[in-house]
Amino acid sequence: MSVIIVLVILAILIAGGFLVAFIWATRTGQFDDTESPAVRILFEDKKKEDNE
Repeated sequence: MSVIIVLVILAILIAGGFLVAFIWATRTGQFDDTESPAVRILFEDKKKEDNE
């Protein structure tokens, strides 16, 4: 029975860590631009030409 208590506490600590990471990511603007990555693939990259 004590193993279950340890596992529950460990699961709560891990979930809390993910919650803190999510809150940090939203406050620092990680999710502000959701449109540009989706259309970035549509534009071709300019390739450098070799001058031989």
